[in-house]
Amino acid sequence: MTTPLRQKMIEDMQLRGLAVRTQESYLLAVRQLARHYQKSPDQINEEELRQYFLFLKNDKHAARSTCTINLCGIKFFFQHTLGREWKFFEFVRPPKEKKLPVVLSLDEVRHILGCVHLQHYQVCLTTIYTCGLRLLEGVRLQVKDIDGDRKLIHVHHGKGGKDRYIPLPEKSLNMLRQHWLTHRNPLWLFPAMRRPGQTPGQSSQPMDESGLQRAFRAALRESGVSKDATVHTLRHSYATHLLESGLNLRIIQCYLGHASPTTTAIYTHLTSASEMQAVEKINELVAALWR
Repeated sequence: MTTPLRQKMIEDMQLRGLAVRTQESYLLAVRQLARHYQKSPDQINEEELRQYFLFLKNDKHAARSTCTINLCGIKFFFQHTLGREWKFFEFVRPPKEKKLPVVLSLDEVRHILGCVHLQHYQVCLTTIYTCGLRLLEGVRLQVKDIDGDRKLIHVHHGKGGKDRYIPLPEKSLNMLRQHWLTHRNPLWLFPAMRRPGQTPGQSSQPMDESGLQRAFRAALRESGVSKDATVHTLRHSYATHLLESGLNLRIIQCYLGHASPTTTAIYTHLTSASEMQAVEKINELVAALWR
């Protein structure tokens, strides 16, 4: 049931052009806040809000990403939907974490994908790796997004609402064509099965991302790879492997859809080639001490 207050927030987010996924996350953050205090969120005061974020940090030990999305959603609700400019929002911000992403070797990627036993999951995960896609970009690929003649994927409304083109390897294109022939859905490359007896070709919705995540976790366990990898790790690995092969960082930035080259530059810290060069230089430097 949608209350007038919830509907107003939805409309405010639509007017600001927020992505559907972002809208869902913001609504969830406000709903959890209301559930915590067992009252309508517009009845919550500034001190209660302060105590809630202390609860997330000290009692729930919520991750920085969780605190950040809660802050953004709740801040949007109070500032834009309710028009409350509280001092609290000026200083509360989880500290930035400087973590390097997990990266898989090519052999590890091959091994994990080989442990995915359902074809529609294996094909989707392989496409995510070979094209450096985000999770939702992969599961929501449409037939019209594939340019077979130019061997490109057209990603529509990626993160930040940006479109981009990504090279589609020949073998990936052939794999997608063979997979499409198994369901012939006119819209989705990876359709969902929503109702008992419904064939994938009849589905009007894409594959559910949670099922794909479960399939990846199961394959990771079966593979014996001990890294703390997720579906998004395939994207990190794609970027790192391209950089190791000598591809220009600026081109990789375009393929990934990063707004800033600084974001892409993190992969220079993850390549084995860069590490080997650094070790070589360090050895040369230290050897000079004994000359």
